[in-house]
Amino acid sequence: MTSSRRKVSNLLGLAVLGLLQESPMHPHAMAATLRERGLDRSFKLTTGSLYDVVRALERAGWIAAQETARVGGRPERTVYAHTPLGKEEFVRWLDELLRVPADEYPKFLSAVTYLGALGPEGAAAALRERAGRLRELIDGIRREHEAALAEVPRLFVLEAEYALRVMETELAWAEQTVGEIEAGTLEWPDGWVVDTSSTKEA
Repeated sequence: MTSSRRKVSNLLGLAVLGLLQESPMHPHAMAATLRERGLDRSFKLTTGSLYDVVRALERAGWIAAQETARVGGRPERTVYAHTPLGKEEFVRWLDELLRVPADEYPKFLSAVTYLGALGPEGAAAALRERAGRLRELIDGIRREHEAALAEVPRLFVLEAEYALRVMETELAWAEQTVGEIEAGTLEWPDGWVVDTSSTKEA
């Protein structure tokens, strides 16, 4: 079954199925666990989107309510678990995502396409700032990864290692490109710099 025909295609659904692979869980605990593990960087997570996905997975027959429990004065919470079909779909979906490269449209790549419009100075300044922000992100993820390794097996935090490699590669590219701009080895064709002076004066 391809992703276009899959009853649930929101990747947050994959995260929910992954968590339920570990143990039955209610949505509040799912959200807390995803945030604790830093997985809210990998999956677009809001309370509304999580409950929408849980309902979609239940309608598809991939998860089912196991029990409804109340702790203290808190509202009742429904604990969900995989169905046999849900386990099969989880494995099939995961296998497909790992095997088949998909078209992705990152915002940064779109911006790099028109980097020339900023001019050499503007482009170098923007990339230098991005490089600084990337260093901060890399340091934060590295600290979180090291802390997580003290709690869980490395297999469960491989996504952090992948994120680090991607960011480190992007940082190296940004720094190299800034170096080429400053050295004058990256040519700027005539007419590519967007003149905004008239807009600023207005």
